Amino acid sequence: VQLQASGGGLVQPGGSLRLSCAASGRTFSKYAVGWFRQAPEKEREFVAATSWSGRSTGHADSVKDRFIVSRDNAKNTAYLQMSSLKPEDTAVYYCAASSTFSTDDGYEYWGQGTLVTVSS
Repeated sequence: VQLQASGGGLVQPGGSLRLSCAASGRTFSKYAVGWFRQAPEKEREFVAATSWSGRSTGHADSVKDRFIVSRDNAKNTAYLQMSSLKPEDTAVYYCAASSTFSTDDGYEYWGQGTLVTVSS
């Protein structure tokens, strides 16, 4: 499955953004989707994930109550709705797909990243 993340940009602290992860190739609905991010000079970290059906989701403690992961299998797209953004959310955000729902980074397929910059 090929993944394309989009929706990043520059946003002020407290603002919102919605990232999209468009999939093509293999049947998207068979895969769990995870979102990860990597800030400058930091290791990549888990942000959120959704199971293939969307019924199960997981969010990192640092983004709980601010970020929401979702998916629309009819559109072959997953989303990350980000609200109350903070400067420390600045990072390149990646989406990934896996046959197994997981919060670690052992995903089989990765998209290119989209840069989110939170700054005034």
